[in-house]
Amino acid sequence: MHRYDIVFDGGSRGNPGEGYGTFRTRPAGAIWSPPVRLAFGKRVTGNEAEYRTLVAALTTLADDLGDAAGAAVEVFGDSQLVICQMRGEWKVRAANLAPLFAAAERAAARFGAVTFTWQPRARSVELLGH
Repeated sequence: MHRYDIVFDGGSRGNPGEGYGTFRTRPAGAIWSPPVRLAFGKRVTGNEAEYRTLVAALTTLADDLGDAAGAAVEVFGDSQLVICQMRGEWKVRAANLAPLFAAAERAAARFGAVTFTWQPRARSVELLGH
């Protein structure tokens, strides 16, 4: 089975405010792709931006892989909320996050296996360049 990595981060200038996100992908152990920068508009919370970025990263990688989308993926992020919710360790209690969580689950289901790994903020900044 082919293995791939994703690193993602989202945020908001103000909370809520201008939402943004960045992600990169790679075949496991290879060189990271160039960063993909996203803008989500106004009145977006930081957590919403995190989820939107995760969905975009998973969807982009699955679309790029096509028939190979049954691959295993390790997702790295610094949002404890998103990582722990995607692992099933924490419940999704915020009504605004429930549809984004569901979209992330649907996007993750396109792969053979997905693991979610928390990393320190400094590592995300190092990998994503912001």
